Amino acid sequence: MGHLTRRNLITATERLRDQVAHALRAALISGELRPGQVYSAPVLAEDFGISATPVREAMLDLAREGLVEPVRNKGFRVTQVTDRDLDQYTEIRTLIEVPMTGRVTRLAARADLEALRPVAEEIVRAARDHDLIGYLEADRRFHLTLLGLAGNERLVETVGELRKRSRLYGLTGLDERGELLPSAEEHLELLDLMLAGDADGAEACMTRHLGKIRSLWADGDALAAARRA
Repeated sequence: MGHLTRRNLITATERLRDQVAHALRAALISGELRPGQVYSAPVLAEDFGISATPVREAMLDLAREGLVEPVRNKGFRVTQVTDRDLDQYTEIRTLIEVPMTGRVTRLAARADLEALRPVAEEIVRAARDHDLIGYLEADRRFHLTLLGLAGNERLVETVGELRKRSRLYGLTGLDERGELLPSAEEHLELLDLMLAGDADGAEACMTRHLGKIRSLWADGDALAAARRA
C-alpha cells in the first residue's frame, strides 16, 4: 500500500508541474512574463498559491524548450529573441521545409497525408476559439509529422528546436488582429495541394506560409512595443 500511495503522489506532483508549465506558457504568450526579465520560482509560487518545487520543475521544462534560461541564485530569465534570430530561424525552416514538402507530396502514401487532416482542422478550430496554447501544439504536430513523412528524424529534431525558440512570438497580437485564423487555414490549403499531387503548388504554399508567419511576427512585435510605450 505504501508503494501505491507514493506512486499516486508522484503522479499528482507531475500533473501539478504540467499545469504550472501550461500556465507559464500562457503567461509568456500574453506578455505577462516579459523577455529579458528574471523571475524566481518562490515568487511565482506565491502567485500560484503552491510550493516552489513544481514551479521550479516547470521552469526547467521551459528551459529545455528554450523559452527561459536559468540565472544562478536568482531564478529564470525569459529568453529574448531578436529580429535577426527570427530572420535566421525562418530562413533555415524555409530551406528545410519547402523542398521537404515537395518531396513528401511526391512520395508519401495518401493515407499518411489524410491522417494530417484532423490535425489541420484542430489548428483552425483552436485559432477560431482563441486557444493559443492549443494552436501552438496542433501546429507543431502538423509541421513535424509532415516532415517526419520524409523519413529523416534528425531533420525533424532540427526544425523542432527552431520552433521552440520562436513559437511564442507575436501570437497574441495576431489573434487580436484577426490574422491567426487565415494563417491556420493555410494548413488545409497545403494539405489539399499535397493530396492533389501538386508538389510545386505545395512548395509555393509552404514558402508563402512561412514568409507570412515571419511578417506577422514583425507586426506582432510592433504592436507589443506600442503597448509598452
